[in-house]
Amino acid sequence: MRSIDIHAHIIPGSLWNAVDAGTEWYGFRHEPGKGLGAMVGGGMRTHFTTPKARMSLEDRLKDMDAQQVDVQVLSTHMPFVGYHLDAAQGLALARDVNDEIAEAARRYPKRLAGLATLPAQDVKSAIGELERSVTRLGLKGATLDTNVNGEQWDEPKFLPLFKAAEQMGAMLFFHPQPQNNFLRDRIKRHGLFNSLGVILDDAIVTAILICGGVLEACPNIRICIAHGGGPACYAMGRLDRTWHGRPDTRSTPRPPSAYQRRLYYDTVTGSEEELRFLLDRVGADRVVLGSDWPFVPWHPSPVAWVQGLKSLTQEEKDKILWRNLESLLGL
Repeated sequence: MRSIDIHAHIIPGSLWNAVDAGTEWYGFRHEPGKGLGAMVGGGMRTHFTTPKARMSLEDRLKDMDAQQVDVQVLSTHMPFVGYHLDAAQGLALARDVNDEIAEAARRYPKRLAGLATLPAQDVKSAIGELERSVTRLGLKGATLDTNVNGEQWDEPKFLPLFKAAEQMGAMLFFHPQPQNNFLRDRIKRHGLFNSLGVILDDAIVTAILICGGVLEACPNIRICIAHGGGPACYAMGRLDRTWHGRPDTRSTPRPPSAYQRRLYYDTVTGSEEELRFLLDRVGADRVVLGSDWPFVPWHPSPVAWVQGLKSLTQEEKDKILWRNLESLLGL
């Protein structure tokens, strides 16, 4: 049985080189502290919660073996997408990160693939970098935050980016910034900004892509939402009720639930019951393996977790673990 993980982060080596040299990395500066310390920049303080964040590629492969993961699809750690930078700096950061991810995939083509980061604050540059990353670097698409400096993805200015991704057959993987969601400002206690705030952002971007007409405008686009889309599919009945009951709010010809099977969702859901609910709503063809490496601990592994779920058929497990992504990404 194969396994392909869509949700595996990488911290750029150029960032660690800057830390060692005592210099800034695109405006981010290092603060020594427990473990690997923290990076401060873009209005955030990002603590590295695991030493795996600085693993070499060779040690990463060993850890993948221990986790029973055959292929990781690499994406940057989201605090470092650099949307707060000006267009030139944002593009420079993206090219730096994407070149490094592409080099990793070239070194270990049977074990690693990659998703680009894009300077989404400048749509023209983002389209150009997506094209370079897919056609020249061989990356499989791009990872995007759930908003761009407070702007939502259904703004008309972003539609050309979605059209370009659709034309290229590029996968877009949406993942919120855990250090920068709205719940952090509302309540700082109990760790809720991470445990709850992150998945609320997942649900919000899912609703925006559906209700904002992005999926209607781009019928063949490939989009995956992290963390199983959070509670988005659970909320579809309420979204539908608004669509039916308040025609003035409609931006799509069909109710929101008609589009939920057009998206893909990873398995980082938190429990078997949540994953089963998701599968019953969207089908096993739309769910793919995710681990959130290296920030979510799995015992013994994300693969073993899926294999051990009694409510899933073997066919569902095969689709989730490898068949869907093998086909989608050409792996």
